[in-house]
Amino acid sequence: MHMKLKTLAQRFIADESGLSAVEYGLLAAGIAVGLWTIISQMGTDLRAIFTSVKTDIAGAAPAA
Repeated sequence: MHMKLKTLAQRFIADESGLSAVEYGLLAAGIAVGLWTIISQMGTDLRAIFTSVKTDIAGAAPAA
C-alpha cells in the first residue's frame, strides 16, 4: 500500500498536463491588464481632446 501511494505521488508530481492551462491563464491575465491600461489611457486622452474641441467651438461661436 505504501509503495502504491508513493508511486501515485511521484506520478502526480511529474504530471505537467495542467501546467499549460495555468500558463495560458497567466498569459490571458497579462493581456487583460495591458489592454485595460491602454484603453484607460486612451479614454483620458480622448476626454482631453474633446474638452479642447468643445472649448474651441464655444470660443468661436458668435455671441447671440
